[in-house]
Amino acid sequence: MSDFSIRNMHPSELCIALDWARREGWNPGLHDAACFYAADSHGFFIGLLGEEPVGTISAVRYGEDFGFLGLYIVDPAYRGSGYGEKLAEAAMSYLGGRTMGLDGVVAQQENYRSAGFGLAHRNIRYLGLTGQGAASAQGTHSVVPLSWVPFAAITAYDCEVFTAPREHFLRAWISQPDSVALGAVENGQLYGYGVLRTCHEGYKIGPLFADDADLAERLYLALTACVPTGRPVYLDIPEANSHALALAERHRMEMVFETARMYSGTPPGIPIERVFGITSFELG
Repeated sequence: MSDFSIRNMHPSELCIALDWARREGWNPGLHDAACFYAADSHGFFIGLLGEEPVGTISAVRYGEDFGFLGLYIVDPAYRGSGYGEKLAEAAMSYLGGRTMGLDGVVAQQENYRSAGFGLAHRNIRYLGLTGQGAASAQGTHSVVPLSWVPFAAITAYDCEVFTAPREHFLRAWISQPDSVALGAVENGQLYGYGVLRTCHEGYKIGPLFADDADLAERLYLALTACVPTGRPVYLDIPEANSHALALAERHRMEMVFETARMYSGTPPGIPIERVFGITSFELG
């Protein structure tokens, strides 16, 4: 351990973590780095053996009470040497006394339990191809570009569902290149929104927040209509939302990956019935 050190990442080094995430099969978005860094510029850590990167982790602060851990990766050549534990200690120290959340892969879930994290629900990544499944949805709400909606209204809605403020991240996320962001609006009020972004493989929808299943369906159809026919689309669904699972089934999506949403301390009061797609496994 004498040559091992941990420090904050420089913005350019986030690409190391995301390239490792791609190698792990997590399929990050092409423009995730700038959006993630906007969330908390001090919340990304890199472990170095001498000058060589051997591990990464993120610990993003959301307000004074909540934080989220992600991008917890040790280079396979250096696993089992204790570097991951040191990174986790640094990340959790940075988050202080906040309740901490994470989306843990199956292989690590027992380790997280031993560290004091409790299971809230499973998340399931579904894969579908555009042009499959149901192709119509009825309703009185208009689906419009999210840029037409005042940013204050977007942040207020997002905070109701995500239950923590994340304005800087949100501003970057909904306006990133190679993406589509749409909102469901009626009488000037926002009742749901979704973002589709380009990933290393296909596209991901996240978040997909809506007040009910019909609105989620309309947003899903409008977002996938922006994708060429036959291209893969991914949606990360909390298993506890049965209507979200039904949406995936209607569109002939298949399960390809899973994580466990786990928390230290008291879980935040997320209205899971409004979460039809998680923003990202890395930042919550």
